[in-house]
Amino acid sequence: MSLNFSFTLVVSFAIFFIGLVVYLHDRKSLTNLFFFLIAVATVLWSFANFFSVTVRPEEALYWIRLVLFFAAPHSIFFLFFTLNFPSRTLSFRRRYAALIGGALALAMGISLSPFVFSGAIVTGTGAIPTPGALMPVFAAIVLGSLISGIVLMVRKYKRAEDAERVRWRAMLIGVGASYILLVVTNFILVVLFKDTTFVIFAPLFMIPAIAGMAYAILRHGLLNVKAIATEIFTFFILSVSLLDVITAEGIKQMVFHGGIFVFFLTFGMLLIKSVVREVEQREKLQILTEELSAANEKLKELDRMKSEFLSFASHQVKSPLAVIKGYAALILEGGYGKIPQAVAETVLKIKNSSDQMIALVNNLLDLRKIEEGRMEYTPEEVEISKFVSDVVEGLRPLADAKKLTLSFASSAEGLRAKIDKQKFYQVIQNFVDNSIKYTESGFVKVEVAPRDDKKSVRVSISDSGRGMSRELIASLFMQFNRDPSVKKIIQGTGLGLYIAKQIVIAHGGEVWAESVGEGKGSTFSVSVPYL
Repeated sequence: MSLNFSFTLVVSFAIFFIGLVVYLHDRKSLTNLFFFLIAVATVLWSFANFFSVTVRPEEALYWIRLVLFFAAPHSIFFLFFTLNFPSRTLSFRRRYAALIGGALALAMGISLSPFVFSGAIVTGTGAIPTPGALMPVFAAIVLGSLISGIVLMVRKYKRAEDAERVRWRAMLIGVGASYILLVVTNFILVVLFKDTTFVIFAPLFMIPAIAGMAYAILRHGLLNVKAIATEIFTFFILSVSLLDVITAEGIKQMVFHGGIFVFFLTFGMLLIKSVVREVEQREKLQILTEELSAANEKLKELDRMKSEFLSFASHQVKSPLAVIKGYAALILEGGYGKIPQAVAETVLKIKNSSDQMIALVNNLLDLRKIEEGRMEYTPEEVEISKFVSDVVEGLRPLADAKKLTLSFASSAEGLRAKIDKQKFYQVIQNFVDNSIKYTESGFVKVEVAPRDDKKSVRVSISDSGRGMSRELIASLFMQFNRDPSVKKIIQGTGLGLYIAKQIVIAHGGEVWAESVGEGKGSTFSVSVPYL
C-alpha cells in the first residue's frame, strides 16, 4: 500500500472519527447529524480526490467526476449545518430544505454527466478536466451553497453574544483556513498553472474546518477531561490498528488486522457513548443540584419573611388583645359596677376569646424565637412533683367544668430538676389542657415517677379521650399539625405540641405520645434529667 494512500486513509479516518464522536454526543440533534454527514461526504470526496490524481491519466476522468459528485453534498450539508446551528431541531422552514435538497439532487446528477466535465486533457503532471456546458450550473449550486454558508456564519457571529460568539469564531477560523487552502491548491494551481501536486493533500486541508465545527458543537463537552481523554485514547488505539491494516503483508494478514480494527472501532464507539452518557447524567445532576440549591435558598428566604411577618403581626395584635382582656376582667370583677347576668356571660366570652388569641400570639412569637435560636431559658432548681402538682391544681376548674376526674400521683417525691419554671409550666399545662379538651367523659391522670435509667424523671398525662391513630402520632409534634377529625370542633393552632417538644429538648429531655387507637385514650409523656 502506497504512502500517499496511507496518508489519505489515516486523515480520512480522523475526519470520520471526529464526525462520529460528535454525532454520538447527541444523536437526537439535527445539527450533529448534519455535521456527521459533512464528515462522511468529506471522507468519500477525499478518496475520490486521491484516485483522481493517482490512476492512469486516461482513467482519471471518472474519478474527477466523483470528486464533484461528493463535493456537492459536502457543500449542501455545510449550508444546512450553518442554517441550523446551534439548534438541535430544524430551525428553518421545511420548504427551504426541500429547495436546497432539490438543488443537491440536480448537482449530483449532472456531476457524473459529460455536461459538467466533457473530457480531460492529459499532461505531464496528470489529467486536466475540460469544463462542459453545465459547469456554471454546478458551480453556482456548490459555490453558492458554500458562500451562503460562510456569509450566514459571519452574520450569526456578529449577532451572537459573547459565549456564543466564541463558538462561531472557532468555526469561522477553521472553515476559512480550510477553504482558502482548497481554493489555492485544488482550483487556482490546477486551473491556472496546470499543477496537481497538492491535490492529494486535500483531506488534510479539511481538518481545520472539521475541527472548528466539532469544537463549536462540543465546546462544553470537550471541556470534560474524562470524555476527551476517552476519545483521544480511542483514536490512538484505532489509529495504531489502522496502521496495522495498512502495513499488512498479504490478504490474510490484512483481513485479520481489519477484523481487529472493526472490533476496536465498535468497542471504542460503545466506550465513548457510555462515557458521554455518564458525563451528560453528571451535568444534568449538577444542574438539578444547583436548581435545588437555588430553590432551597429561596424557600429559606420565604420562610424568613414569613417568620418576620408573623412576628410583626403578633406584636401588633398582642397589645390590643391585652387591653381587651384587661377591660373584660375589670367588668367581670365589678370594676364598673354591677352588670346583668346576660352581659356578664357575653363579657366572659370576650375574655375567653382574648385569652385564646393571646395564647395564639404567644405561640407564634415562641415559634419565631425557636426558629431563630433566640429562645432564652432561666433554669431554676425545683422539686418536680410539687411543681407538676401545682400545674394540675391550676387546671382542675377546667376538668370540673367538664365533670372529668382529674387525679395526680407521684412516686418521685424529693427528686429535683433544673428547669425554666415559666416555660416548663407551659409544657405541662399544654399536655394536661389538651387531655381535658379532647376528653368528653372519664378521667385525666397525671403521674410523676423516676424512669428505669435512674437519671431522669417522667411526667405522664393519660386520659380516656379520643385516642390517636399511628399516622397521627407520627406527625403529632410537627408545626401546624392537628387531628383533621376535630379541627372544626375544637379550636387550636397546631403549634402547642411542637413548641412544647422544643422546650423539653432544650432541657435535655424527651417527649412522646402513645395511644392504643382511636377512641381508646392517649398518654403524653415528658422526661427530664433530675439532679
